[in-house]
Amino acid sequence: MKKTLLATAIAGAMAASGAQAATVYNQDGTKLDLYGNIQIAYYNVDTGAGDNDDADEIADNGSTFGFAAEHVIYDGLTGYLKLEFDDFKADEIKVAGRDSGDQAYVGLKGNFGDVRLGSYDPLIDDWIQDPITNNEFFDVTDSNSEIVDFYGTGDREGDKVTYTSPSFSGLQFAVGTQYKGEAEETSGLVDVESRASFFGGAKYTVGAFSIAATYDDLGIYDATVASTGEDFDAGDQYGITGQYTWNTLRVALKLERFEADNENFDDVNFYGLGARYGYGMGDIYAAYQYVDVGGDDFTDTADDAFTSGDFPNEDNDESYNEVIVGATYNISDAMYTWAELAFYDRNDDEGDGGAVGVTYLF
Repeated sequence: MKKTLLATAIAGAMAASGAQAATVYNQDGTKLDLYGNIQIAYYNVDTGAGDNDDADEIADNGSTFGFAAEHVIYDGLTGYLKLEFDDFKADEIKVAGRDSGDQAYVGLKGNFGDVRLGSYDPLIDDWIQDPITNNEFFDVTDSNSEIVDFYGTGDREGDKVTYTSPSFSGLQFAVGTQYKGEAEETSGLVDVESRASFFGGAKYTVGAFSIAATYDDLGIYDATVASTGEDFDAGDQYGITGQYTWNTLRVALKLERFEADNENFDDVNFYGLGARYGYGMGDIYAAYQYVDVGGDDFTDTADDAFTSGDFPNEDNDESYNEVIVGATYNISDAMYTWAELAFYDRNDDEGDGGAVGVTYLF
């Protein structure tokens, strides 16, 4: 599940990560900000393993320390960077190894739009999935996290370049690619060559209503199956989300689809509805999602060739109802608490649970 921080999403509520950044240098057109947060949570989640199947822990929930810098190259053109570190294990005063990190990218922005290169969230995450749930601990499932689990690559963020246009009377579009060369580390289960994904999307905003659609051909997951020598096409990823904001209430509706291009895998549709209401001292939020899994059987060949996961899954023609509710309470402008409950409708209640936590931002 995502560990993306959402301090509050409604205008007038507490700012998200970076919004309270401390400017440590701002001179001659160059600006440097420092920001961060400590997030600590207690959770109890059902593992679905039978008797004594609850797993609980006091844990770091995505504490982050970041730098944001920009400088004016000339009027109308600005260079910028962002560098974020996370996985500090604040609950046990430990720092993870050098492979940990969150986002790192450089870019240029101006009247022409924005060009970004590096590691950052997928477009479908920002434009399609986050309006439904971008919660503190529990989120509804989505095709990004399940694709990573299944194909064993662990990377939906790195090695990307994206161009995002300015707004043309409310219409904005974005196109980009994610590239993996032959030297990239793989799961070891497939033979791969240099490969690239194409992704793109469009968003239209009018007043308090917006609608966005995205597509990703998942090209970095195309490969040759090591055990059979057969070419494998990972499939395609689509999404469309509409949202409406009225005062401090935001409602969003999503249709997301993974379309399999291989007979061994299932198509999966995600139908989501989310709402968030700012009550003055925090937010109350909830989401419902229907996950429809169907298509051809998951064969033994595919099971042997790839890392096993729930998506696509071996239970053909399954469907699930997911419900998440939560609330935040602002202790101050820089500190808030939260609580969430989740129900995923899986066998033996796997994934169901609750969590509470506290976040301090600067």
